[in-house]
Amino acid sequence: MSAAPPTAATSASAAALRLSGHEKDLGGGFTVRRLLPALQLRSVGPFVFFDHFGPVAVEPQDEYDVRPHPHIGLATVTYLFEGAIMHRDSLGSAQQIEPGAINWMTAGRGIVHSERRPEALARRSYVNHGIQLWAALPAAAEDCAPSFVHTPAADIPEWSQKGARVRVLVGDAFGCRSPVATLAPALYLDVQLQPGASLALPPLAQQMALYPVDADLWLGGELLPAHTLATLAPGQVTALRATEGRAVRCMVIGGDPLDGPRHLWWNFVSSSKDRIVQAAQAWEDQSMGRVPGETEWIPLPPRRFKP
Repeated sequence: MSAAPPTAATSASAAALRLSGHEKDLGGGFTVRRLLPALQLRSVGPFVFFDHFGPVAVEPQDEYDVRPHPHIGLATVTYLFEGAIMHRDSLGSAQQIEPGAINWMTAGRGIVHSERRPEALARRSYVNHGIQLWAALPAAAEDCAPSFVHTPAADIPEWSQKGARVRVLVGDAFGCRSPVATLAPALYLDVQLQPGASLALPPLAQQMALYPVDADLWLGGELLPAHTLATLAPGQVTALRATEGRAVRCMVIGGDPLDGPRHLWWNFVSSSKDRIVQAAQAWEDQSMGRVPGETEWIPLPPRRFKP
């Protein structure tokens, strides 16, 4: 570990807020680290949900599949570092999610999907590791038509300098523009630094936060522990530097502030409480659609939403 923080005249001050998140069991012993939403921070740009899962060893006997479930008013953004997930949805999409690709599913007025072990891995041991975000849709687009778009890893632009590599997953950064289309300004970067390497991170969005995935990181003049989400000072360049002992990977999220408050309950996000009540009833009635070939489904939580 580096004995002293980097020096940089342009470096932002210490992070305004740090969140260590909490463990959430998604069923079958599959736990994730949930950073958003939090009592201290409801969103960063359009992102209202941040789950870090793994690295977890998946054995043939494990039951980590996520059965069909619904969403409204949001977009799910799935990104893998290792492993594979088979996505299927009520639009008929069937896509194996693999490392480095961006999978953007717009729920809009309603979509149903499952996330399962690919058939090719049914009898194999492997490791799953990745991030899933939810982006709240703009209020005017909450009831848009649902869609699913897969952007292969090879189509994600990259920028590099000595010891630093940045993949621009969503938005614009370092002269690169991601092909991933969004309904509101959003930023999502995969930043990798070799031991001791540094990077000046410009103010690329009105709101920004950074999350070290696998190692501690010097953030300005402070050491940010791994698995900690830190908001960044607006309008300032932030100096990032890996410790001398090991490389680090960190994710940067951001965008414009939400255009109003959002209600989050179970798998639903909306600016309207009544809309969440309607969606819950539609799912209980099984009228939101079905994933072709699927017969299972996740029921509503016992504790219902109260408008």
